Amino acid sequence: MNTLIYNIPAISCHHCVHTIKMEVGEIPGVQSVEGDPQTKQITIVYQAPATPEQIEQLLTEINYPPTR
Repeated sequence: MNTLIYNIPAISCHHCVHTIKMEVGEIPGVQSVEGDPQTKQITIVYQAPATPEQIEQLLTEINYPPTR
């Protein structure tokens, strides 16, 4: 298992976190997605076939571009 922690400045509420969980959670290999709107951080646990590039691309596509 691998873990990614992203800062996502566009997060403003729990609805944002829920949207990210639903979208990223559909990527094959993603095990869990947790987020906190106060810290604007998302933690993603994944394994192959998911890749960091794939996850980052999806986050950008749904208007939550990540930073590390």
